[in-house]
Amino acid sequence: MIASDLLTLTEAGLYCSAGDFFVDPWRPVPRAVITHAHSDHARQASARYLTSLEGRNVLATRMLPDAVIDTLDYGEAIDLNGVRLSLHPAGHILGSSQVRIEYRGHVCVVSGDYKVDRDATCTPFELQRCHTFITESTFGLPVYRWPPQEEVMAAVNNWWRDNREAGRTSVIFAYSLGKAQRLIAGLDPQIGPIFCHGAVERVNRDYRDTGISLPPTEYAGSRSPRDYAEAMVVAPPSAHGSPWLRRFGDCSTAFASGWMAIRGTRRRRAVDRGFVLSDHVDWPGLTETVHECGAEQVSVTHGFTAACARWFNEQGIAAEVLPTRFEGEQDDRSEDATQEPDGEESGS
Repeated sequence: MIASDLLTLTEAGLYCSAGDFFVDPWRPVPRAVITHAHSDHARQASARYLTSLEGRNVLATRMLPDAVIDTLDYGEAIDLNGVRLSLHPAGHILGSSQVRIEYRGHVCVVSGDYKVDRDATCTPFELQRCHTFITESTFGLPVYRWPPQEEVMAAVNNWWRDNREAGRTSVIFAYSLGKAQRLIAGLDPQIGPIFCHGAVERVNRDYRDTGISLPPTEYAGSRSPRDYAEAMVVAPPSAHGSPWLRRFGDCSTAFASGWMAIRGTRRRRAVDRGFVLSDHVDWPGLTETVHECGAEQVSVTHGFTAACARWFNEQGIAAEVLPTRFEGEQDDRSEDATQEPDGEESGS
């Protein structure tokens, strides 16, 4: 169903033959247009990358040292062999983009991952009218409906205060790129110091270098457990259950994720608290976006694809499943899973 003169699905991923570029390719290619720097969308070793100006720092950190990275401002367009290509905010994480591709009067938008809720750590989502829309469906079921961020962060800060009064360290797990910085931005630094796992602190520097304001943070290094007693520690999910946690002594653990909307997930994760905070669009936001973009054709990828495509077809919107090699959050694994638990003290 994807317009054959715009995008085709190849062994390397989505390819635009007219413009001779790939969008979020699965393997190294000559020219890769990247929606955002998460590892299920940005793979290493392509000859050349194109991403948003806002996302350059975080992408460079994730790529090989000699990666060639070109950038576009949001809304800036370039011509590639008659194909008009531009990037527009997706609201997922810092630098995340929707890729708008226009050719011979047909407009296709590849959304990448996106959310429509406001987020102080990235440019908000901007709806793009199009004929063909490729949407994620990571949380593409009616059960997934996000509470207001203000309520979630108030609950996180209250949990932190309670732990501080009990002399326990608060350790919260959140993906190192995007979710962790959004969480940090909502923490109240008056409660206590904020420490970060090395993988998180590296990304914090990229955010600050891009102009994003975050409360003061410090690398969670080799201090004694008593130095962390009043602290909040932010770490990727891959650190959960690892020897790295021993340095904090008595601690309470939590996980920030959209999966916490489902009863029983906190128990399976073996954490004390679960907070519903996602950088992906929820069901109401997904369905509203598809209706408002005016697309005649919808391709559903990354997540509950079959159920979501079936629902749109029942609503009279032509929809198909677009297979992907990397499912990201859908299989409930951290996108940091291929990273060392702590780059500065791996194995400790």
